[in-house]
Order: sequence, then C-alpha cells, then structure tokens
Amino acid sequence: MSGPQLFKFFKKMDLHAQIKHLKKELKRSEHIQNELDRRIFFLKTLYDVSKDIFSSVESETILRSFLLMAMGNFGTSQGFILVINSASKEIQHIVEVGVAENDIAGIKNGIESLIQQELFSEAAIDEAKILPDKFLPSSCGYSQFFTVESDCPGIFGLGPKLIGDPYNEDDRELLDTLKNNLIVALTNARSFEKINKLNQDLRANNIQLEKALSELKVALRKVEILESIKSNLCKFLPAAVGKLIEQTPAGEALEARLRDVTVLFLDIEGYTKITEDVGATEATTIVEKYFSVFMDAIYENNGDVVSTAGDGLMVLFMTEDEALSALEALKAAQTIREKTSTINQECSLDSEPVVINIGICSGQALVGAAKFDSYTGSRWTYSPNGTTVNVAARICSHATGGAVLLSRSTAERAKDKFSIRAVGKYNLKNLSEKVEIFELNP
Repeated sequence: MSGPQLFKFFKKMDLHAQIKHLKKELKRSEHIQNELDRRIFFLKTLYDVSKDIFSSVESETILRSFLLMAMGNFGTSQGFILVINSASKEIQHIVEVGVAENDIAGIKNGIESLIQQELFSEAAIDEAKILPDKFLPSSCGYSQFFTVESDCPGIFGLGPKLIGDPYNEDDRELLDTLKNNLIVALTNARSFEKINKLNQDLRANNIQLEKALSELKVALRKVEILESIKSNLCKFLPAAVGKLIEQTPAGEALEARLRDVTVLFLDIEGYTKITEDVGATEATTIVEKYFSVFMDAIYENNGDVVSTAGDGLMVLFMTEDEALSALEALKAAQTIREKTSTINQECSLDSEPVVINIGICSGQALVGAAKFDSYTGSRWTYSPNGTTVNVAARICSHATGGAVLLSRSTAERAKDKFSIRAVGKYNLKNLSEKVEIFELNP
C-alpha cells in the first residue's frame, strides 16, 4: 500500500471513531435529558400536590385533593385513600374516585377485620402481604401503607395507568415523596383540629362558667336577702328557736314535748301609774332603758326571752342539768335586781324609782311550737306551757317592792348556792291549792 493510500486509510479510521464517539455522547445526552425531565416532572408534581394539600386544614379536603392530583399526574381513573382511628378502631376517613362500590365494600370489610385482629399495621401488612392480595381490587395497580401518627394509620391505592404502563421504580419514588408530604399535611390538619376542638371546648366551658357565675350571683343575692330577713327576724325570734331551726331546718325539733325548765317572769311594779305620770312615750323609753340592761343578764346566764308584754318578760332557762337551769335563773334575777338599783341611782326621774318584781318556778312544761289557724291564716308561737309556767306568773304577780320570789321546786335546787328564806303558803289566782313561796335574800 502506497503512502497516499495509507494516509487515506488512517483518515477514514479516525472519522469512524469520531462518529462512534459522537453517537455515544448523543446517547448520554439523551439519558441526561430524560433524567432532567424526570426530575422536573417530580418537582412540578410535588409542587402541584403540595400546593393543593397544604392550602387546607381539613383532613377530608386534603385527602381528596391529594388523591385527585396523584391520579391526574399518573394518568389513572381510579383511586382511594382510607385512614383509621386506632383508638376507636374505626375507619375515620375514606375517599374514593372511580372505584366500584363492591370493591370499596370489600376494602372496608377487610380493613375492619384487620383492625379488630389488631393486624392493621405496616409491619403486619409487610410481613403477611395480605392487604394487596386479599382485600384490594384486582384492578389496583399501586398501593401504599402510611402512618400519620401512632394512632392514625392509613392506606392509599391507585388504579392502572390509562396508557397501560406499569408503575416503575421512578413512580414509586415519587409516590413515596408525595406520601411523606401527605403525612405532614394530615399531621398539621390533625393539630389544627385538636386546637379547634380545644377552642370549642374552651368556649363551651366559658359559656358554662358564665352561666354558673350568673346562677351564683342569683344565689348569693338570695343568701343576702335571707340573711337580711334572718337578722331582722332574730330581733323578734327567741334565740332557742333560731338555734333549733339551724340544727333542723325541716322543723322537727320545734314539735312540742315535755322538758324540765325554769321559768322566770318579770314586770315593772306600778307601770300603769308611771305611764300616767310621764306619758306613754316616756314610759316606753324607761322600759327600753331597763330591759336593755336586763337582756345582758339573761343571755349571759343562758336564758331566752320567749314573750314580752309591755312592762313584763317571760324568760325560759332550759338545760340538760335541771339544777343548773334554776341556778342560772337566780343568777340572772340577782343581776337584774342589782342593775335596777344602779340605774335608779343614776337616773333622775320626776316619778318614783322603778321597781322590778320577779317570780321563778322550776318543773315540767310542754315546750315547742303551737299553731293557731283561722280564716285569716296561720299563726305560730313558741313558748312553754303548763302548771310550771302558771305558777311562775302567779308568784310574780304576788311579788312587791322588788322581791324575787321562788317556788319550792326552784328553792330546793338552788338552796345550797343562794341565801333563800321561806315566806309561807299562799292562795294564788286560778290555782286550786296553796303554793309555798320562798324569797331570794338581797
């Protein structure tokens, strides 16, 4: 081969190598372009799906948007998503498009069966491979298990592609990425739903609180009114009655029953003449002045004023210790006599000094409430009744000059503590037998 021929041969060989190299580079360029197109498609799909599912905070809306976007991007006319509430063991959401009713019913029944057997988990499904084979429609081209949170697993499936191609690894990679975005969107939605539920509960609680506060204000107002009534009624109500009502609001303790008591009657001697001398207004002022002091002596010795009548008081002493009741009555009487003397010395009156006469008797009496009915209504009183009360009243009527007179029963109970003398037996008004009377010495 000549020189020129050899040159032509080598030149021709170099051209073939260049063509081969160019073909190789062209093929590599096509692969890069395909990969670039695939990545752009991934990003565009991811952007479109994310834009749709993150624009809502309602789980149902997110699931439907995700399913429609996935079906559109992968060219299928069928798809479903199903989400479980593990706590209640119920299907919480199910969204389907284009899936036959029988297939949906089969999916639901199968899933519910797995839930009851506590087999609906990613590990159980991957291990047993029972979900795609047994419960999904035969037409299902792709299925994927996912878990939003520990108590919220789910599964979604897509039908076959309309172009007839199978789902390849690139498709699965993209669907995995989309699934992760779906999980984030559903997690956000669940958080929003929890916050919204908390806000609703808070509003409901605030309404209940406002209602309770309103009711409390009404109740407090009623209490204020009742306390006001109570404080005013206490001025007219015997202290013993108030205590009994507080102990038994139903009123059982007010029923009349026999009790051992000491009864003290007190009146102003010559009250009618005093009234004539100084007038009714001044006479009332005198009574208030003296009786106000007497009240302290009575209450300090556990006595209770059960009746008032112009110039007189009826006082009840009643304890479990019979002797103590009599002693307290005499202590009160002694103090009343001393206070009367003190006031008489301090006051300068045009009339004679005020004289207080007292009669005391101890014994059994019927103590409790008495009801009087008439056409005008009912009237209740609380006082002791019986011979003991009558004797105390008659002894008081017999007393003169500021004397403190006692029945034998009272004298017997108090003789060891007080200086007492017998003054004799007397016929007292409306009493059939003579009554022996004793006097408390000054």
